[in-house]
Amino acid sequence: MSPDETALWVVDVQDKLLPLVKNPSHVAWNVGRLLEAASGMEIQIAATEQYPEALGGTVPELARWVDSAFSKKSFSCAAVEPLVAQLESQRRTKLLLVGLETHVCIQQTALDMLARGYHVFLATDAMSARSELDHRVALDRIATAGGVITTTEAILFEWCQVATGTAFELIKPLVRQTPPTASMD
Repeated sequence: MSPDETALWVVDVQDKLLPLVKNPSHVAWNVGRLLEAASGMEIQIAATEQYPEALGGTVPELARWVDSAFSKKSFSCAAVEPLVAQLESQRRTKLLLVGLETHVCIQQTALDMLARGYHVFLATDAMSARSELDHRVALDRIATAGGVITTTEAILFEWCQVATGTAFELIKPLVRQTPPTASMD
């Protein structure tokens, strides 16, 4: 999953959705670290918002990394043709999904994009659901279909590949950050 062949899709990390899922501050923290690294490594970044008129926009701490978000009513991001066209125009073959909720929008997007021939990766600690069971079962289903389940830190090190250079200097402070406390979730 090198930076030049990867796109990062931030799925529906919105004002009214994030507080409803398990470990919201941990999810936002990991999504933020991935966004900061992706921005510095020129990885294509896109975000979606599920029915933003009712659910609000992308949470402020993450919105600063996103130029604009694609509004959607379909659960699968694959139904957002301008988003998919952007991915295709940049010839990205690998797609990293993060966001909400694992068993709904993430799962449907992952399965649809796998069916279209993309290599789909999921940062399990940068996504969540209201139920831990729904989260785990969705990850199992996506993995069975060919998706790759991994973690934020593993992705950061995979993107930089070596322990020297600009990319390594970018991720070093990100992997040294102290995670938010679980008691706040």
